[in-house]
Amino acid sequence: MNIIIQAEPVIPDYGQAGECVVNNGAFCADWFVQQWPTIFWPALLEHIGLTLIAIVIGFILAFSAALVAHRYSVVAAPLNGLTTVLYTIPPLALFLLLVPFTGLTVLTAEIALVAYTLLILFSNTLTGLNGIPADVRRAAVGMGLTRYQILKRIELPMAVPAIIGGLRIASVLTVSTATIAAFIVDAGLGSPILKAIQSPFNTQFVAAGALAVLLAFAVDGLLVLLGKGLAPWASRRRIA
Repeated sequence: MNIIIQAEPVIPDYGQAGECVVNNGAFCADWFVQQWPTIFWPALLEHIGLTLIAIVIGFILAFSAALVAHRYSVVAAPLNGLTTVLYTIPPLALFLLLVPFTGLTVLTAEIALVAYTLLILFSNTLTGLNGIPADVRRAAVGMGLTRYQILKRIELPMAVPAIIGGLRIASVLTVSTATIAAFIVDAGLGSPILKAIQSPFNTQFVAAGALAVLLAFAVDGLLVLLGKGLAPWASRRRIA
């Protein structure tokens, strides 16, 4: 005869919660500090990785396309139309359209994030390259410079401010769009935001959202410094 003994339920010990956590306050600083190494720091690093990969790949593709469009103007309109179509698709819809082909993976998120950078980076780069005054080009040709030399020594350096401007917009946009990728892959600052919404727990939501905003400001600031370093004459010209 089998005897069934009912045991007491095992309740995990999560430690003693503070009053702010128990009452679900707007922001519990002590909880944020405690969870920083396990929740927020890894999520922040993942978010930086998602953003950096998307911007690097997007810039390589858009810059290459802009060079082609600058050399052969007939392809500028089709390339601009293609990037515009990709940009107008809602982010979550694009994620879901890619899932049947690439699954719930980081690759799905990166394809969508790259797609959203192309229009801004392509348009700004092409605008910068085409914005060189005609008399400057004529002077360069008169000096005997080849097309490649004109591109390398004149057009690209003068297009730097426009290119940096595109990178700034695309980077901030990617930081924000990457939070939506949490619906597809459990990575980045969107992950704790999504989990906080489901809980709901105010501190996790506020902290992850604030980190995303601060990251966007930090990336934009770094690109501003990069632009000043690569084209210091641009800021002096604006002041003059």
